Amino acid sequence: MSTDPAATTTPDRGLRSARSRAVWRLVLGVPLLVVAVVVTALRADTIRAGHPAYVVLLAVGAVAGLLLLVGAARDLRRPTGLRARRRGAVVTGRVLAGLLAAAVVGSTVYLIPFPGTAEAIAALDGTTEVAVTSDLTTITLTPRNPAAAAAGSAGTTGTATTGLVFQPGARVDPRAYLPLMTRIAAAGYLVVIVKQPLDIGFTAINAPDAIVAAHPEVLHWAVGGHSLGGVAASSYAGGHHARVTGLLLWASYPIGSLADSGLRVASVSGTRDGLATPADIAASRPDLPGDTSYTAVEGGVHAFFGDYGPQPGDGTATTDRATAQAAIVAASTALLASLTRS
Repeated sequence: MSTDPAATTTPDRGLRSARSRAVWRLVLGVPLLVVAVVVTALRADTIRAGHPAYVVLLAVGAVAGLLLLVGAARDLRRPTGLRARRRGAVVTGRVLAGLLAAAVVGSTVYLIPFPGTAEAIAALDGTTEVAVTSDLTTITLTPRNPAAAAAGSAGTTGTATTGLVFQPGARVDPRAYLPLMTRIAAAGYLVVIVKQPLDIGFTAINAPDAIVAAHPEVLHWAVGGHSLGGVAASSYAGGHHARVTGLLLWASYPIGSLADSGLRVASVSGTRDGLATPADIAASRPDLPGDTSYTAVEGGVHAFFGDYGPQPGDGTATTDRATAQAAIVAASTALLASLTRS
């Protein structure tokens, strides 16, 4: 009986094929596994504190890399008796696998979060004025005595009646906003920081839905965010006028026109910001209501809107962080106070 040459290979060809496949699996598997392990080692605390989606991405990369390395070892141990495949199918499969592996590795590296400072992380313990709780998707800051903190901001039950849902900037540890948000909450407002999947605002545009539903005692809501988080918040605010009455933009601008939205808007930006530049903020003015409050923090930069250290591409500050953040907090609480009075 004849043997189909397309179905089998000679031992020599089988050995070459196995070695080729083993090398390719090593080329894909090593970066996947190494990147997952190194990133986990470098950012373990930040990763644990964030949304679990990044943990899943790291796990996918690690498991895929490990399986590829195991497959490479198996190929080298049993190189003969391999079925031949058409060269075109082999090339196509390897190209697709290579693209997928590159996407996982590239995404994992690009999405490495900027960790919060030690001061920001310590703020998870709360203060005598503000209680802080954290779960898988949010960090909630609750004023302990909102009636005393801000006259008119609390209801008869002593709970805050004005709240802010805040979305972090892209790839920023949500804990980085705790020092600023603690000061805002201490003024008598409920603040909920969203833990965004992969730390990207557009993955959590509808996050305010569940937060608002969980706090029926809050009568007035603002959404807001830093940088890309502010863009995402503007998208939510634009489609939920009945639920949200305020929008807080930190070094950010809307994704579309909100000029006729009826929202109360506060835009806070730094004059030395290298990412959301003064020109960007000026260009967004036609898309915001005419009574929008604009605060230009003189000498402030993009990274002053959180406590996570310097950010690539940012400008050079000509003021200190404390001065800039005092202005940011004042502008933010002014917006929330205006919602309470409405």
